[in-house]
Amino acid sequence: MAAQGAAGAVQTISSQPRPRTSGTAPPSHPTSCHAIVARRWARKDGIGFSASNKPLVVNAEKKKSGGGGGFSFGDQLLDYIEGGPKLRKWYGAPEQMPRSESQDEEEDEAEEEEEPEEDTVRDVVLVTDADSETVLELILKRLRVRALVKDIKSATVGFGAYVEPVEGDVNDRAILKSSLRGVRAIICPTKVGGLADRELVKGVEHIVLLSKLTVNRNQAGLGSLFGALGRRDAEENEAAISSLGVPYTIVRAGALKDEPGGQLGFSYGQGGSVQGTISRQDAAYVCAEALDAPPENALVFEVVNGAEDVEDWSAVLTSMKESRAAPS
Repeated sequence: MAAQGAAGAVQTISSQPRPRTSGTAPPSHPTSCHAIVARRWARKDGIGFSASNKPLVVNAEKKKSGGGGGFSFGDQLLDYIEGGPKLRKWYGAPEQMPRSESQDEEEDEAEEEEEPEEDTVRDVVLVTDADSETVLELILKRLRVRALVKDIKSATVGFGAYVEPVEGDVNDRAILKSSLRGVRAIICPTKVGGLADRELVKGVEHIVLLSKLTVNRNQAGLGSLFGALGRRDAEENEAAISSLGVPYTIVRAGALKDEPGGQLGFSYGQGGSVQGTISRQDAAYVCAEALDAPPENALVFEVVNGAEDVEDWSAVLTSMKESRAAPS
């Protein structure tokens, strides 16, 4: 979606917003933020993108305007590429306003003066693995998102200004410590890693773990040999979350499928009675929805794709009986 040139940052856009229509979502680039947003339009009204075989290429290098404190032509083009006013409105982002040099200097000075941790407002959701659809589901919920990524440039191109990327992984304690500043909730789409530290997560209000325990527990035949290793890892992740003293939700998803989300309903329950498969996007969607229903202590449940059309996951999760992670 973007490439770096000698003359400046050259970016491409291959989609234009259009009104929602019935039928299948339009084709989009599989790795772009816009593409997965388009595939979610069955649940999020009014969002859809159509792809073009001939992407528009523009020079997005910023140049200061000669006067008036407004945007230069290059600034306006960059604003359009990065989302434009309509996309910002859909995602709930503030309107972009012209800035003066004095405003920029004041912000730089403010950033240098770090606030004490106890005075920090906790309004961030941290995703410990941005190689998932979870980040995009949180964008659609208009939450402030921070994500651990492997490459900041790629993440910036993929998610734009809607995500604060931090280069590193969940096993790096130093990275985690700085990433957790101002975080109120955490979603772990893969593993717990270095988060298994009470002191590190002090002040966090809710942790959501996407667990593979159900899948690895139900392996049979030759698959049971590999499932045993996966089951051990899943049990260790669940045990680590349950030992932190932070309210947590464990989403035990069925076998994850690389299929578009929003096409099927759900089947859910507790006690290991639910088996089947679920698309990765739908599993990410459930994890994001779980943030709206933090338990008093702990909640563990299974979910797969099924026939039920769930309109209010918060009500469903609130009605479930709280239970701690206790693999059987």
